[in-house]
Amino acid sequence: MLRIASIGECMIELSETAGGDGAMHLTFGGDTLNTAVYLARSLGDCDAEVHYVTALGDDPFSDEMLAAWQGEGLKTDQVRRLPGRLPGLYIIRTDENGERSFHYWRNAAAARELCRPEQAEALKGALAGFDLVYLSGITLGILDAESRGRLFGLLETLKQGGCRIAFDTNYRPRLWESPEEAREAATKVLSLADIALPTFEDDAALFGDTGPEATVERLFGLGVEEVVVKCGAEPCVIGRRRGIARVTGEKVEKPLDTTAAGDSFNGAYLAARLAGAGPEEAAAAGHRLAARVIATKGAIIPA
Repeated sequence: MLRIASIGECMIELSETAGGDGAMHLTFGGDTLNTAVYLARSLGDCDAEVHYVTALGDDPFSDEMLAAWQGEGLKTDQVRRLPGRLPGLYIIRTDENGERSFHYWRNAAAARELCRPEQAEALKGALAGFDLVYLSGITLGILDAESRGRLFGLLETLKQGGCRIAFDTNYRPRLWESPEEAREAATKVLSLADIALPTFEDDAALFGDTGPEATVERLFGLGVEEVVVKCGAEPCVIGRRRGIARVTGEKVEKPLDTTAAGDSFNGAYLAARLAGAGPEEAAAAGHRLAARVIATKGAIIPA
């Protein structure tokens, strides 16, 4: 059985309803949770387990989150419950082109406690023998410096045990004290990563990459073996040691909501690779799912 873990934060998601009267639709979302859900759905009948690793409170919203994740088939045995704490919250607003803006309330979110000493140590044992661990720059950004250091140690231990590491830069400036801090943290994880799934816009902002090919070369220099650079509506760029390929996605005439486009691509891509598909075939699967996601409101579309 394949065992996969996605590490990060899930928040309460509020999005405007179609009526334009200020009413909000409540659900849950977060980049690593979105990827975990789409990965589990895309794996289908494969003999695999997808675990979500985070921290929640002991409130009713946290209870509902756990129930929803379990309903998606995710394993939740590594979700830490913190008495008196709450999940973070964000509101999505979308413009006429489907582009979204986010407004966050997350400074006291339970997930920020994810890598306290006892939890990080417990995860070393719990995730030993896993086939793949996925995380993102948001996973890093919500943690304080000491917790990030413990996460780096956890990843090093897992890597030494044969686990593969997949990482999406997902740079969000508001989570960091400075770009330098974000660059240092992302580079540490990328030096351990087997698969990198960045969005070019993020890596251009954080690292100054002049094009997707420059992103591929920089990541090759860090030792990453497989790189997929997402480029919005343009073809993604796949980099492996034997060369670069481009895979064109499906055209969506009028996107409704681009939330989770990259997260869903990542989930479908990783699922296809784990099932034995090549990178180009996996990227095509990622594009197909992302096209469906951006044609629907919300981060996680109905199954």
